[in-house]
Parts: sequence; C-alpha cells; structure tokens
Amino acid sequence: MLHHKLRSLWNPDQYQGWGRGRKYFEGWYFKLVSRDEKQALAFIPGISMSENGQKHAFIQVMDGKKCQAEYHQFPEADFHPSPHRFEVALAQNYFSSEEIRLDLPEISGSIKLVHPTPWPKMLGAPGIMGWYSFVPFMECNHGIVSMHHQLDGQLDFHGQTLDFSGGRGYVEKDWGRSFPRAYVWMQSNHFSTTDRASLMASVAHIPWLGSYFIGFISGFWLKGRLFKFATYTGAKKTLRITGEQLELVYTQPGSELRILARQAAGTSLVSPLSGEMKGKIQESLQATLQVELLENGKRIFEDTGRNAGLEVAGTVEVLQP
Repeated sequence: MLHHKLRSLWNPDQYQGWGRGRKYFEGWYFKLVSRDEKQALAFIPGISMSENGQKHAFIQVMDGKKCQAEYHQFPEADFHPSPHRFEVALAQNYFSSEEIRLDLPEISGSIKLVHPTPWPKMLGAPGIMGWYSFVPFMECNHGIVSMHHQLDGQLDFHGQTLDFSGGRGYVEKDWGRSFPRAYVWMQSNHFSTTDRASLMASVAHIPWLGSYFIGFISGFWLKGRLFKFATYTGAKKTLRITGEQLELVYTQPGSELRILARQAAGTSLVSPLSGEMKGKIQESLQATLQVELLENGKRIFEDTGRNAGLEVAGTVEVLQP
C-alpha cells in the first residue's frame, strides 16, 4: 500500500486514495465537445467516503447543452483503480487518459482520447499544484490529466447516436475532503484563431493551519508552450465579479493573463462535503472566456473561448480584494 501511495504522489492523474477509509473523495472530469460543437458532455467517475465510513462509487453525467445532469451510484466494490497508471474500471465502465468506455442506462459507447497533452512534471512539482502537492492536509487537491486532445468515437446517448470524432476534449481531477468554501473555476479549449490552445484558471479559499489564504492556479497551453500562473510561482491575481461577468487577471514578471468570463445557463451537479457527495454546485458548459495573453508587454494571444466550463461557487466575496 505504501508503494502505491508513493507512486501516486508523483503521478497526480492516478488514484490517490490508497489507505483512505473516511472523509475522502476523488473524481475525474472528462469533458467532450463534438466537432460541430452541438454536443458538450462531461463524465465524472469517482469514489466517495463519508465521515462515518460509508462508501460508494459514482459516475456523474452532465449534458452541457440541455443543462441536465444524472448521478449513477455503484457499490464501492465496483471501483477498481490501477496502482500502476491512471486507469479506473467502474463496473462495466472504463476510464483512462487514452479512452473511456461507457455502459450506463441509456448511455453506451467508447471514445478514444487522441494525443493527450498532460501537465509537465518538474523536480519538486509533479503536477499543477507545484510543491503544494506534498502538503498532506490540503482540503482539496487539483490535477490536470490532459489540457487538450482530439476525440474519436461515438456514444449512444438517450436514444441518439452522438459522433464525437474530430471533437476536442479535456480531462482534470480533484481529490481530498471537500470542495473549497468559495471558488471560481473556468476552462476552454475552443478558440477561433488556433486549435492548439487550452486554458484552465481558478481561484479558491484555502484553509491553512487554522487560518486561510486565497490561492490560485492557472495554465494556458498555447501551441506547445505552457504559461503557468499560480500562488507558488509568485504571481499576483485580481478578481472582480459583477453580476454575470468575471474579470480575472494574473500578473508575474514577463507575462500577464487577462480573462473576461461571462456566465451562461448551467446545470446543478453533486459535490463533496467531508467526502460525502451531498453538496450542490452550478456548472455551465456554455460560458465564454475572452482571453488576452501578454509576454514582455507584447500581446501574443487574443481570442474568445467557447463551450467554456465555468463554476462560481460559495461565498465568492471572500475571493475578491
């Protein structure tokens, strides 16, 4: 078991819950958008362990266009993560960084994830959280499995055959005890000027040694380059929320990332509280992100991201200046 834990520590995409029995959750988020952008789905497989040790596995399904969601629950015994790589079998369903196979009521089929773009590993920083990856008491941990990839395959989805061949996907994950008390999260890899761009940005309330701080992480992958803005990189952030609009700016020596996010119709999803899936959040897959990236004072990217995932959750006033 210790060997599994050490291996997973250096591979955040893999299952992290070895040896855990209570107050713990872990889930992966697979976003699929069809080539014509008429279909936008998210599949979230995971495991839930409540405060009293009750456990169950789940697959949450989100239809981002119809703004509908469903929650499929499984016995914990049906959850089989691999100790060697990111690979999870859940009953007759299968998830990895290369493929998903689904066998749910009225949902079946398989999708290949072609040419995934993982978050690069560095000495002392195995994932997007940097050195915070080694802090054992974090309330919620975040990982990126693939910033951007192509899709190939079809799904039978509630009486329709949906073709995702030529579409685009994104995969991330969370694990820990609970989602933050307050956070914003946004993601898009659908831009007009290039098909090789992907953005994930977040700001969150982080409990820390009896107090808290406002932490943030962002990655903007652009044509093979990754621009990182995070608390641990020494970046600064400014967040303003006005009605349905969010302005988020990250600055650090040599680069600046500006995002103007606009909320859209969303879907209610189940979220973890002390490991138990009993919370509620709203997520949209129809938001837009107006993005501007500057390097050494020169604008090197400006475009608007479509089919954007956006969550604005909790007492977000604490996140603002």
